[in-house]
Amino acid sequence: MFNDKTILITGGTGSFGKKFVHTLLENYKPRKIIVFSRDEQKQFDMSLTYNDPVMRYFIGDVRDVERLKMAMDGVDYVVHAAALKIVPTAEYNPMECIRTNIHGAENVINAATHNGVKKIVALSTDKAANPINLYGATKLASDKLFVSANNVKGAKECAFSVVRYGNVIGSRGSVLPFFRRLIDEGATELPITDERMTRFWITLEQGVEFVIKAFERMHGGEIYVPKIPSTKVTDLATALAPDLPHKIVGIRPGEKLHEVMCPKDDCFHTIEFEDHFVIKPTINFTEAIDYRENALGAKGEYVEDGFEYNSLDNEHYLSIEQLRALSESVQ
Repeated sequence: MFNDKTILITGGTGSFGKKFVHTLLENYKPRKIIVFSRDEQKQFDMSLTYNDPVMRYFIGDVRDVERLKMAMDGVDYVVHAAALKIVPTAEYNPMECIRTNIHGAENVINAATHNGVKKIVALSTDKAANPINLYGATKLASDKLFVSANNVKGAKECAFSVVRYGNVIGSRGSVLPFFRRLIDEGATELPITDERMTRFWITLEQGVEFVIKAFERMHGGEIYVPKIPSTKVTDLATALAPDLPHKIVGIRPGEKLHEVMCPKDDCFHTIEFEDHFVIKPTINFTEAIDYRENALGAKGEYVEDGFEYNSLDNEHYLSIEQLRALSESVQ
């Protein structure tokens, strides 16, 4: 679906953006790929690797709606990946997080609508479900903005959806490279916030493929949640360094013991498909949509009353051996 199309990725120099661009160049023949981000050094570094003639690099901030409007002129599809996403940083700098994650989301929506972008997928996080930290709260607000955007697009044929998933193995800022750095520096123990802690786990490749499928499946207004495995943080530490003891250091500001992707309170709006869930909009659109059948013709069913998809009760956990193999695959 991306052949001869123009695609823009906000926050495109991040881990997801690089993998997404790599996948587009490898599997499709796009007209243009626009990387929109505010860091000129990261753009320069990325351009040394991704220098195909279809590549374009735009310096800009999602806080700047006029720059976004300019960048989205002639764009067919947008992936909104730009965000401030380090939980403790957001707790200590709340207004900065709000300006990027909420006001920035509004600006992306306005720019996309202004230019008649066909489909827009926003990346979210498990922390947006039942949020207890500012980062999660801003992403929940962002999710609501993108869902409701389907009601304010006017006559434009724009469709907005959201993809929500858990921690990405090996991404910048994740626990895997943090543990590796400590091990490489000769650490005699690995810090664990809480030995009960669990997290959802997804690879970059899986995340990119899920976003691409969302573009193919979407009607507009859905929150897509993949079925992915959980892991215990202690198991990850053991997989990386089986001989190192663990030191319990306590939960960081705004951190949860376990993550949720489909909250119990949303069970009445949650539809289960073979490899993912869809949380349909809680508001009504002008055009009635039956979200039990996606644009590809796949059909799902509503989950049972009281259903919740969380990292603790997940049926699929990664073993220490699987974690070790995964960590080696993202060297």
